[in-house]
Amino acid sequence: MPDEKGRERMILCIDIGNTNITLGGFADKEPSFVARISSDSSKTADEYASLLLSTLSLYGVDRGEIDGAIIASVVPPLTSVMKNAVRFVYGTEAFIVGKGLKTGINIHCDNPASVGADLICACVAAHRLYGSPALIADLGTATKIMALDKSGTFIGVSILPGVKMGLSALSNGTAQLPQVDLEAPSSVIGKNTADCMKSGAVFGNAAAIDGMIDRFRDAIGEPIPVYATGGLAPLIVGYCRHPITLDEHMVLKGLYLVYLKNAEAA
Repeated sequence: MPDEKGRERMILCIDIGNTNITLGGFADKEPSFVARISSDSSKTADEYASLLLSTLSLYGVDRGEIDGAIIASVVPPLTSVMKNAVRFVYGTEAFIVGKGLKTGINIHCDNPASVGADLICACVAAHRLYGSPALIADLGTATKIMALDKSGTFIGVSILPGVKMGLSALSNGTAQLPQVDLEAPSSVIGKNTADCMKSGAVFGNAAAIDGMIDRFRDAIGEPIPVYATGGLAPLIVGYCRHPITLDEHMVLKGLYLVYLKNAEAA
């Protein structure tokens, strides 16, 4: 959407995870670009400012195109660092998903403040873009499966070790199992060490998601639709037996929707 000066008005959405920081630029409901940089709590705001400038320039985004920003973070030491970096580079105060920011969904759990900002944003996107009730599987450093009821209320989540976390634990915790690439082997029945590990990582995680879907549906009492997001989702959900709608950028889309809601209220 162009601003009063005729520039394309772009909102920078930043999802700070334990492994990667995902950057998305939105001028409409779909991201204009998506980029990833490593999460590193030792880096300063100046260093991240430089990374923002160089990374966005790779996608042809000029400094003057960013008119607003919003951050979801599960790495508290990086939250203020990134907020300061955004202020320095783009001269704007980024919204931080958390207490005081309107999301449009209710959270019914023992401690609402403990729910990760990334989970909230994925649920916002599911509710607003696809409707509720819904299950959302987010496959990142950890695998999270969230549930929304008919009103779009967040009613709980299950957290599993992430796909790469489990694969790394096998290699690091044993004497003879090697590091292997994360890809599906030709058969679930592995004939060599690498394929055996790949089978467990890909088919095992797909089976775990299928099983959790069954258990969530039993607990909720209806066969509600399932959506998957996160950087590892494309590698796994195609091997699930339940129908799952893949939307890799649900957290970023939710961030953009939360930004719009709060910018309009400001």
